[in-house]
Amino acid sequence: MLHYSIAVIPGDGIGPEVMEEGLKVLGAIEESHGGIRFARDVMDWNCSYYLQHGKMMPENGLGILKDYDLILLGAIGAPEVPDHVSVWELILPIRRAFQQYVNLRPVKLLKGLESPLRYKGHADFDFVVVRENTEGEYSNMGGRMHQGTPYEMAVQNNVFTRYGTERILKYAYALAEKRSKKSVTAATKSNGINHSMPFWDEIVKEVSQEYSGIQTNLYHIDALAAYFITRPETFDVVVASNLFGDILTDLGAAIVGGLGLAPSANINPERKYPSMFEPIHGSAPDIAGKGIANPIAQVWSLAMMMDHLDLPELSTVIMNAIENVLQDGKVLTPDLGGTATTKELGDEIVRHIYQTTR
Repeated sequence: MLHYSIAVIPGDGIGPEVMEEGLKVLGAIEESHGGIRFARDVMDWNCSYYLQHGKMMPENGLGILKDYDLILLGAIGAPEVPDHVSVWELILPIRRAFQQYVNLRPVKLLKGLESPLRYKGHADFDFVVVRENTEGEYSNMGGRMHQGTPYEMAVQNNVFTRYGTERILKYAYALAEKRSKKSVTAATKSNGINHSMPFWDEIVKEVSQEYSGIQTNLYHIDALAAYFITRPETFDVVVASNLFGDILTDLGAAIVGGLGLAPSANINPERKYPSMFEPIHGSAPDIAGKGIANPIAQVWSLAMMMDHLDLPELSTVIMNAIENVLQDGKVLTPDLGGTATTKELGDEIVRHIYQTTR
């Protein structure tokens, strides 16, 4: 019997709603596939917690989380709390303290869906973006001076280390070795950012020498964004710095159906610390409580969790259930053109899981 412990952070807005469906799917996996159990503890760390306690999580929050095997996150953010507070006091500390330096986001057009790029089909969208997740443009270095005066200024420093850059690139190349196209595309902007990006380019070229069987492409970020639209079928593994990866993955989600369908994994490849799995959509306060949020991104993040646990067969079960529901087209949330509730879509995914395993 395999046993895993999960810290569940439903978060804000639609986070608890989609998380409920994710946990329902997790329960179906346990019941339909003997030999695996997930112990789940729910943490009430969110913006409401911040408004009550003045912090996004307890002082010993990271100490609590480190003993779990995995972390599931719903969505964080509320109008009452500035985004830089909610993100910098919960999500980023988790990613950094637990060395979740790989942010993995698939760009795949699911069966049953149509891309906004009408001239492209399902075979044209099947790549993955590897985003550096702990340094780069999202460093906590800099500051503000002379606030409230005409001399006010703000400085934000980018931090690129050789260690951090090498390890994310090596992860990307190792991933490409397992995929069919054997290709890595690296995002840069060395024609405009004259210190950190040439440094990044140099390390790309160094690391690429260790992977002779992998084709390497180095594109400026502006051109690369355009290529996501005009030729997505040419990509296999795309690797990028923290900011560039963040932007590219939202664009990637848009061309395969939207943020409501997009999952992500924050991975500590060495497995010394727990990895965290989450949808990339926000807390969507405008539809929170209406019961119409799309839970697919949360459920898909569970499939990514199964892959991380080296349980690809369970990942396949979840993904097949999602795609079967989408192809049936009978139980879809409003963002997908249907009238179903969050719960109804979650129930339908669960039904397909049981249907294929009985």
